[in-house]
Amino acid sequence: MQPSGNQAPETRRIDWLGILRILLVQVLVLLALSAAFIRYLDWSSERALEEFSRAGIPSAPAAKSQPLSSTPVQDVKSRAKCERRV
Repeated sequence: MQPSGNQAPETRRIDWLGILRILLVQVLVLLALSAAFIRYLDWSSERALEEFSRAGIPSAPAAKSQPLSSTPVQDVKSRAKCERRV
């Protein structure tokens, strides 16, 4: 195997500065992806909450268009007994 560049096999060393740069880039990418994921979760939960809140509020035209009942509501005075037994 040929040595790369002008380095002889006897003078090969570990490039700590290069390893540190790569590690720094990896940490920065990890932080950026984590921030993007957290931002997405925040955005999607806000959207879901808005949709949930809108679903519980009836729209104004729909509430006005329902006709009022002309028959009064009557209270149940007594319960009828069930004659059928098993």
